Amino acid sequence: MSGHSKWSTIKRKKGAKDAARGQLFAKLARAIEVSAREGGGDVEANYSLASAVEKAKAASMPHENIQRAIRRGAGDLEGVTYDEIWYEGYAPGGVALYVQCLTDNRNRVASDVRAAFTRNNGNMGEPGSVSYLFEQKGYLLASGEEDDVMAAAIDGGAEDVRPSGEQWEIITAPGDLKAVKQALDNADIACDTAEVTQLPTTTVPVGSDNAAKVLRLLDALDELDDVQSVFANFDISDEVMAEVVG
Repeated sequence: MSGHSKWSTIKRKKGAKDAARGQLFAKLARAIEVSAREGGGDVEANYSLASAVEKAKAASMPHENIQRAIRRGAGDLEGVTYDEIWYEGYAPGGVALYVQCLTDNRNRVASDVRAAFTRNNGNMGEPGSVSYLFEQKGYLLASGEEDDVMAAAIDGGAEDVRPSGEQWEIITAPGDLKAVKQALDNADIACDTAEVTQLPTTTVPVGSDNAAKVLRLLDALDELDDVQSVFANFDISDEVMAEVVG
């Protein structure tokens, strides 16, 4: 299982805690607003918005909240304007971190992100220091028989299908995510994840000496209200992951 899907699994496990204090829904609404502001409020014509809405639905965000966020982003309702800022840096063991923030206060987010890196044995990098190690892709994590998943994914226009434990990682061009998801739905294939994300082009193996430190930094960044997503290129074995996560 890749680092991307492992980190997604960890975040899903702690999702109930986040939702209970409202942080998860706030982040999802923020992503919807920004996508609607930048690409319009038509979900059919804006794949970034479609991805944000899909993630909100998967988290059981109420329909009314989703529609309100779309309307705020499209300018139909008054709301806060968020700026998208990216930070780059390294976790212990040379793991590259690419941090997406949506904020209404640039000074606050800069201070918070820097503090998270400093307190968790990480190092901030200059712009461009790690971004070249990631590329924007559509990403789905599906369950089902290999032949069925493969056929549906290819029919929908997927670029790659690869095993991930007992599931399948499906990679698409960003604009093809919706078509591939629809093809999987039509074939009655369940998806745990369907999103436009940043995938690493190379990975860094992480042993038991640094695994817990890497995950602590990822968690510290993810806990910040202004941080929308944290992308990393770690590769932690299932054995080591079981040790540090349980």
